[in-house]
Amino acid sequence: MGFFTPFQSAIRNFASSLQQRLATTGFSAPNPATLPSSFATNNPGGIRGVWITSTDSKVLTSKERIAEAMDFLADTGFNTVFPIIWSQGYTAYPSQIMREKFGVEIDSRYQGRDPLAEICVEAKRAGLKVIPCFEYGFVSSYNRKGGHLLAKKPEWTARDVSGNLLKKNNFDWMNSLDPEVQDFVLGLMLEVAKNYPVDGVQGDDRIAFPVEGGYDEKTVKRYLEECGKAAPSDCKEQHWLQWRANIITEFVARLYREVKAINPDLLLSMSPSPYDWGLVEYLQDSKAWVDKNLVDLLHPQFYRRDFNAYKQLVDKMMSGQLSGQQVKCVSPGILLTNRGSKYSITPELLLQVIAYNRSCGIQGEVMFFYEGLRDNDNALAKVLKKGPYAR
Repeated sequence: MGFFTPFQSAIRNFASSLQQRLATTGFSAPNPATLPSSFATNNPGGIRGVWITSTDSKVLTSKERIAEAMDFLADTGFNTVFPIIWSQGYTAYPSQIMREKFGVEIDSRYQGRDPLAEICVEAKRAGLKVIPCFEYGFVSSYNRKGGHLLAKKPEWTARDVSGNLLKKNNFDWMNSLDPEVQDFVLGLMLEVAKNYPVDGVQGDDRIAFPVEGGYDEKTVKRYLEECGKAAPSDCKEQHWLQWRANIITEFVARLYREVKAINPDLLLSMSPSPYDWGLVEYLQDSKAWVDKNLVDLLHPQFYRRDFNAYKQLVDKMMSGQLSGQQVKCVSPGILLTNRGSKYSITPELLLQVIAYNRSCGIQGEVMFFYEGLRDNDNALAKVLKKGPYAR
C-alpha cells in the first residue's frame, strides 16, 4: 500500500467539533484531495521526512553537498525531504516575484545557482520526494526591524496594540491579515508549484499571526465594518481572536484551491504549532484546516525534549483533536537538535518517540533538522537505519 493512500479516506471521515463554530467562514474544499499515485513507495510506513535548513547547515551551499545529502538520506531510509527555501526575506531559488517587488532575485549566498532545482534533480535521482518549505511564511526578518521587505513596503508592517512593529520571539512580522501581503506569500508558493517538479509545497508554523497583532489601521477598520464594534485592546478576547484566525483559515483555503488548480496531484503540507496553543498564540486554527479539507498533510511541531512531554502532545491529539482515521494524515515534527541551545536528542529518546508514534497508529514523522542526523558520527542516522527505518 502506498504510504499516502490512507489520507483520502482519513480526511473525508474526520469530524471536528469546530465545524458548526466555523461554518460561517464559507471556506471548504468540496472533496478531499485525490492523492497522487506517484507517492507510492516500497516503504511500508508513512512519511519519513527531514527538514533541510538554510541556516546552521551547508547542504544548500553546493550541488555536490546536495547530492551527498540526498544519497545519505535515501540510504538511511528517509523518503521525503522538506528543503527550506524562504527564510530571512530571501528565496533559495531565482524568484521573479522577488526580483520585481524587491530587486533581489535570490539569497546572495546562492547567486548564479538554483539550489531548489538542484535538490529536485538529486532527490529524484535518489528516490526521494520533495516538498519545499516556506519557513518564514509571513515573517519579514529576525530581529532586523522588518529587514529589507518592510523597508521597501512599510505599509505591510504588522502592528501591536501600541502601534509598534509586531515582534514575537524576535521575529518581525508582516501583516498576515493584509490582502497584499497574502498575495505576496501566496505568489511565492505558487511560483514554486508552477515552475519546479515538486511533490507539494509546505507552509511552516509562520503561516500564522501572533495574537498580539491586528492593530494596524486597515485591520481595525475592517473589523469595525464587518463586526460593528471596535477591536478590543485585549488581544485574546474570544471574538476578536477567532475573527482573525478565520482570516488565516481563509488564506489556507485559497492556497489549497490554487495549488490544486495548478496540479491536483500537488500536496499542501502544513507544519503548525501544536493545537490549541497554536490557535491561542498564533491564530493557527489547524483543526479547522483539516476539518474543512484544506490540507493534505499535517506535521504539528511536537518539539519536546523528554518523552513524557512528547507523549502528552500525542495523547491530547489522539483523545480529543483527531478521529482514529484522521491520524493517518499526521506525521509529527520531532526535534533532533537546536543549535541555539546546543540540544540534541538521544538515540534512545528518538527510538522511544517513534515507537510510541507507531503504537498510536502514527505511521511517520518529519525531523528537524538534517544536521542532527550527522552529529556524533551519524549516530541518529545509524539507529534509524538499523531500527524503525530499516528496509
